[in-house]
Amino acid sequence: MIIAIDGPAGSGKSTVAKLVAKKLNYRYIDTGAMYRSVAWVAQKNGLNLADEIAMAKIAENLKIEFIPNANGQTVLVDGENATTDLKNEVVGKGAATVAAQESVRELLVARQRQIGETGNVVMDGRDIGTVVFPQSDKKFFFVADAEERGRRRYEELKSKNPELDLKIIIEEIRQRDYEDCNRKISPLVKAEDALEVDTTRLSIEEVTDQVLKNINNPT
Repeated sequence: MIIAIDGPAGSGKSTVAKLVAKKLNYRYIDTGAMYRSVAWVAQKNGLNLADEIAMAKIAENLKIEFIPNANGQTVLVDGENATTDLKNEVVGKGAATVAAQESVRELLVARQRQIGETGNVVMDGRDIGTVVFPQSDKKFFFVADAEERGRRRYEELKSKNPELDLKIIIEEIRQRDYEDCNRKISPLVKAEDALEVDTTRLSIEEVTDQVLKNINNPT
């Protein structure tokens, strides 16, 4: 089975996808980490993220490994543990830039499909149910209020940066939504046959239970 979970930033898709994969003993693939990895490598080497040819070269040669662990997974990029670095906000903004580039998406989508061919995969992102695996067995589309998603991001990051401004984070969330939904290549959109899950007022456990119940009892 291939399970696709799509949605905007902060909707809870990655956290829930990890838990669902663990419950089902499936492999979890964070496609966002792939785009973040391209941006991370480019930033480390001082490259211009708007240079699509250079970004495509990184994507083509990128060696990325997802290794399950007690906390979810470790992400190795070219043999280096990049798990923490990939969560950096600067890397995240860079990922939004490279994710809008057609050649980069083509290369990474091909890799995502190759991974998914083995089956028993939970894959999250923004175009899994529409582009990467439109034939996936189960599709979910997470939504949540921008204010709530901003609050979640704020709670996640404030210990590392006490000077964070919640209002700025919410505005950044809205800006990312606009970019994701309006990009020409693989925009964020709900697949017609995806189950929409509003996570605004639900706990992670409640969302996970709802997803698992749908997978196990589709009727």
